[in-house]
Amino acid sequence: MTAASQRALSARQWAVRQLIGAVDLTSAISLGERVAADTARLLGVDHPQSLSSRSDLARAYELAGRSDDAISLHESVVDDSQRVLGGDDPSRLAYRNNLADALEAAGRSDEAIAMYEAVLSGRIRVLGGDHPDTLTTRNNLADALESAGRLSDAIAMYEAVIADRTRLLGASHPDTLISRNNLASAHESAGMIDAAVTEFEKVVTDQRSVIGFDHPDTLATRNNLAYVYESAGRVDEAISLYEDVLADRIRVLGSDHPDTLITWNNLALGYLTAGRLDEAITANETLLVVRERVLGDRHPDTLTSRNNVAVAYQAASRLDEAIAILEPLVGIRAQVLGPAHPHTLRTRHNVANAYRLAKAPAKAVPMFLSTLADTERALGSDHPLIETIRENLALAEDALN
Repeated sequence: MTAASQRALSARQWAVRQLIGAVDLTSAISLGERVAADTARLLGVDHPQSLSSRSDLARAYELAGRSDDAISLHESVVDDSQRVLGGDDPSRLAYRNNLADALEAAGRSDEAIAMYEAVLSGRIRVLGGDHPDTLTTRNNLADALESAGRLSDAIAMYEAVIADRTRLLGASHPDTLISRNNLASAHESAGMIDAAVTEFEKVVTDQRSVIGFDHPDTLATRNNLAYVYESAGRVDEAISLYEDVLADRIRVLGSDHPDTLITWNNLALGYLTAGRLDEAITANETLLVVRERVLGDRHPDTLTSRNNVAVAYQAASRLDEAIAILEPLVGIRAQVLGPAHPHTLRTRHNVANAYRLAKAPAKAVPMFLSTLADTERALGSDHPLIETIRENLALAEDALN
C-alpha cells in the first residue's frame, strides 16, 4: 500500500469521526462501514488502524441506538486487540473502556461496572492513578454506579474524582466541572435536591466564566439545572429555563441535534408536570415525529418519546390511546434495549398503571406484581422505580378489594 493511499484512508477515518461528532450518524455509519472494510482489506484485520476504524464504527452504531451491533463490534475489537497489542496496552484499555460505555448505554449496568473496574485497575497499573485517562474511567464508573441505583457508591466516587481533578487540574478545569455536574446529578437521583440545586448553580456560573455561555457543556448543565428545579417543585422556573436552553441549543447546535431534542423532551415533561396538558401533548407528539425522522423509529430516544406521548395521553384521560401505544412498546423496548433495561421495566409499569387508571385493577395487579419482581431482580430493591411500582400496586390492590 502506498503512502498516499494510507493518507487517504486516514483522511476518510478522520471524516467518520467528524460525522460522529456532528451526530450525522447515517452518514457516519455508511462511511464507517466502507472505511472499516477497506482498512481490513488493505492493511489487514490486525493492523492498529483497522482496530481503531472498527472502534469508530462501533461508536456510531451505539449513538444510533444499534446497541447489539455496537457491543458485538466492540467485543471483537477488544478480543483482537488482546492478540495484537497485549492486555495492558493503553489502546486496548481504551477499547475496553468503550465497550463498557456501550454496555452502560444498553442498560447492562452490572456488566459495565465490572468492565470499568477492570479497565480502572489496568489504567492505574499502566498509566498511574493521576493520569487523565484513569480519572476519566473513575468518572465513568461512577456514572455506571449511578445508573445501577448504587447512589451512595456513585456519590463517594464522584467526590473522590472531583478532589483529584481539583488537585491536578484546578477547580475550574472543564473536566473538573463535568465531574461536579455529575455529582449534582447523583445528588438529585438520591433525593438530595437542595444540594443538587446549589451545585448545579455553582457549576453553571463557573462554566460561563471558563468555557463560555454557549459551550455545549454549559448548555448541558443549564438543562440539568432546569431538571432539578422541576424536581424541587419550582416548575415555572424549570419551564422558563428549559425554554431558554432550547432556544440556545437550536441556535448553537441546530434544531435536529440530539442535545436539542433532549431539552425539547424535558420541556414537554415540564409542561406535563405543570398540568399544561395541551402543550405537553403537542410538544411530545411533535418531538416524536422529529425523532423518528432524525434518529429512526427504533432509536432509544424515539422510543422514549413514544412512551412520553402515551404518558401525556394518560394524564389527559385518553387511556385507550395510551394503552394502545404502551403495550407494543414493551416488546419493542425489550428487543432494542433488553428485557431488564430500566426503560423496558418502566414501560411495563406504565402499562399496568394505565389499566389501573382505566379502572381495570384485576388486569393491573398481576402486571404490577410481575414488573415489581423483575425490577427487583434486575435493578435491586433500592432502585427508585421500585417505590413507584409499589405505590401504584397498593392503589390497584385497594381498588380490587
